[in-house]
Formats: sequence, structure tokens, C-alpha cells
Amino acid sequence: MSPAVGVSVPLLGESNRAMPPASVSGAVFNVATSIVGAGIMSIPAIMKVLGVVPAFAMIIVVAVLAELSVEFLMRFTHSGETTTYAGVMREAFGSPGALVVQVCVIITNVGALILYLIIIGDVLSGKQDGGEVHLGILQQWFGIHWWNSREFALLFTLVFVMFPLVLYKRVESLKYSSAVSTLLAVAFVGICCGLAISALVQGKTQTPRLFPRLDYQTSFFDLFTAVPVVVTAFTFHFNVHPIGFEFAKPSQMTTAVRLALLLCAVIYISVGLFGYLLFGDSTQSDILINFDQSNDSAVGSLFSTLVRVSYALHIMLVFPLLNFSLRSNIDEVLFSNKPMLATDNKRFMILTLVLLVFSYLAAIAIPDIWYFFQFLGSSSAVCLAFIFPGSIVLRDAYGISTKRDKIIALIMIILAVVTSVLAISTNIYNVLSSKS
Repeated sequence: MSPAVGVSVPLLGESNRAMPPASVSGAVFNVATSIVGAGIMSIPAIMKVLGVVPAFAMIIVVAVLAELSVEFLMRFTHSGETTTYAGVMREAFGSPGALVVQVCVIITNVGALILYLIIIGDVLSGKQDGGEVHLGILQQWFGIHWWNSREFALLFTLVFVMFPLVLYKRVESLKYSSAVSTLLAVAFVGICCGLAISALVQGKTQTPRLFPRLDYQTSFFDLFTAVPVVVTAFTFHFNVHPIGFEFAKPSQMTTAVRLALLLCAVIYISVGLFGYLLFGDSTQSDILINFDQSNDSAVGSLFSTLVRVSYALHIMLVFPLLNFSLRSNIDEVLFSNKPMLATDNKRFMILTLVLLVFSYLAAIAIPDIWYFFQFLGSSSAVCLAFIFPGSIVLRDAYGISTKRDKIIALIMIILAVVTSVLAISTNIYNVLSSKS
């Protein structure tokens, strides 16, 4: 076993003295930060595609299902002898089940970390899209120099911001950075709210559609492509066990998850509504593009800069939490017979550096993996959030599932499979159509 859960060593080089149990507030921030990643910028586009009422309903339904799936995971975990997601799957489906979970976590989190670095590079140092050049905030402030190039800006960020944070061996130790990350997300909501209200007073907003409009641009099947985006936006299950097993009482994790999901649902609904109200039918799949295009005035430029800076800082602080579960799962796959990762400083440091270097090189070499990430959201994220927890309940290795549990699990799996297949098929069709 290798996950650093319940380990008493918070920092590399610190002593092995017993650490106090995690706090509910710290767990709320860690769970909320695990949830609110890059997906927050796509929520306004979901409002545009689905309409306000279906989008609200989808966010609430997915949040409720996420809470139920976490409850399933933790209940079966405490009924067995494991402390990890992969361990629960191993007890239900043997070694193949554990391996499938680990591969899904590794693929999902590696893709997310690379995407995060690409986003940070775009915000800080800009990018070139075809023949159009978008300057980053560093280049807008200081001009174009070698030290604010994409390569150097990302390297500086990794070394001086992310590297110190990924050295923590307890998730609880990241509660302060997670609190700042959550506050940055709330600040983004506040900016969107202020701009939307200002535009509403000036009569510059469009009347938002309450329900989807099906025409030659949007087909019925296009509606299903919104589902994986929302599911990915609520996928945090890879961090449930590292966070939950630092509590003194299991019930505290349930409280933390519910509070975090409530907070994130409010953030998503607010960002979606105000972002859609602000930009209407011109809302892009990444609302950062809208803010980049709305800087034709001094006020617009100021808010565009604030949004991009707050978002980049938010992503920097999400990075360590995803890296935490990724590192644990890779270690469990490669070194399953070794002592716990947090007790082996050499292995911990080597694995940490390898992941950082790989993410950095991939982010520099690959300009865009957004489409790849969308397909991941339709597959691995859906599996981690709903299909695997539902399968554990139906397998019922300990005979603790009620009839209600099995009905919910079956509905969860059917909804996940149907929407994922339709979303993947529609995405493939749209990609092929755009190339033809």
C-alpha cells in the first residue's frame, strides 16, 4: 500500500510525531478545490447550450449523485480493510478492478495537470492561435522578453509556487492554499456578478434562454455533450480517501463533502448565470476568451486582467491536490510491495520530481489537449464519479447494500453509460464534420 493517507508526516524532512486529525473546515476547502478546477470556465457555455432551467437542474442532480457516490465509497471502505479507492475496487472485483481505477486516476489527473500548466502558460505568456497572437499578462505589463516567455514563466511557477506545495505529505497541510484557491473562485463569481449587474442596468444584456433552442447549429444530441463537462466539474473522488482518512470520525467526511458540494454548486450556478447573462449567445466554451475580447476599454481591460490573474492563481493552487492523488496511485501501481510512500523520502522526492518535470515538458511540447480532455471527461471521469461506485454497490461484497442503494446505483450507472456514449459519439461526429 502506498497512498499517503493517515500518515503523520506532513512535510518532507519533518519528524514523525503524531499529527492532529484533520478539521472539517480544512477538508471543505480541500474538497472544494479538488472540485473547482478548469471546468468552472465552461459552465456559462453549458447555460447557453441547455438553457438556464435544464442547466440548473443538471448541476443540482450531478451534485446530489456525486454526494451519493461518495457516501457509497466511504461506507464500503469502512466495511472493509482498505483505505484507498483502488482498495475498495480490489475487494469488490479483485486486482483487475483496482488496476482499472488506478489507470483512470492516472490518465485523468495527468491530463488535468498538463492542461492546467497549458492554461497557466496561456494566461502568463499568451499563445499563438493560427496567425493570431494573444499576449499574456506578463507581456502586456512588461513587454516581450526572454524571462516572460512561456518556458521560463512555467518553470518559475513550478519551482517557486507548486514545488513547495507538492512536498506536503498530508492533504490537511494544503488547507490554507485550498482556502485561498476557493476564495479566488468566489472572487471570480463576484467579478462576473458585478459586471452582469452593471450591464443589466445599462441595458446591454440579452434575455437568457430558459430552455434549449434546437436549430441547424444545435441538435438534440449536442445537448448530451454538456453532461460530461458537468460530471468532470464534480469529479473529486480520487481525493476522497486521502482527505477522509485524516479525520478522527468518518462522519466528518460526510459533512465536509456535503458542505463543499453545496458551495461548489452555488459557485457553478452563479458563474454560469452571470457569465451567460453577460455574454449571451456569444459565450465561448472557455469564458476566458470572452473576457479577453471585452478589454476594449480601461475598465474592461482591468476586469479582464483581474479575471485572468485570479484564475491562473486558482489553477496553481489546485495543481498540488491533483498531484497528491496522482502520485499516490502511480506509487501503488509501481511499488505496491514497498513501504508507504510518505515514509520513504527518497522515493517520494524522485516520484514528485518526475511528475513535475513530465508535466512541464508535456505542457511546453503540446499546445492544446482540450479535445483530449473532453473525451476523458466522457470516459474516465464518469467512471470514477459514478460507474465504479455504482458497481461496488451492485457487487455488494460485504452484503451491506439495501434495495434502495442498488436501485440508485443502477440508475447512476445507466445514466452515466448512456450519456457518455452519446456525448463521445457526438463529439467524434462534430470533430469529423469540422474537418470535412
